[in-house]
Amino acid sequence: MRICELREKEVINCRDCIRLGYVIDVEFDIHSGCITHIIVPGPCKIWGILGRDHEYVIKSCDIKQIGIDIILVDIDAEKCLVKCI
Repeated sequence: MRICELREKEVINCRDCIRLGYVIDVEFDIHSGCITHIIVPGPCKIWGILGRDHEYVIKSCDIKQIGIDIILVDIDAEKCLVKCI
């Protein structure tokens, strides 16, 4: 699977069935070449006008299933939410 194909898939949390959004970036291990994390934009600020200042950084081991249109993950959303750099 290509990274551009990952970006077209919506990420859904299995714990609470909440849509997290679409993959915007990935992190690789430079030695193995394997994906270590996928990054999904965090929740919007007021009405989405002011942008976002957090993002979900999801470990590859938390990915449960990759389907045709969606990626199912099992995460504690609060623990995966980090401030954007």
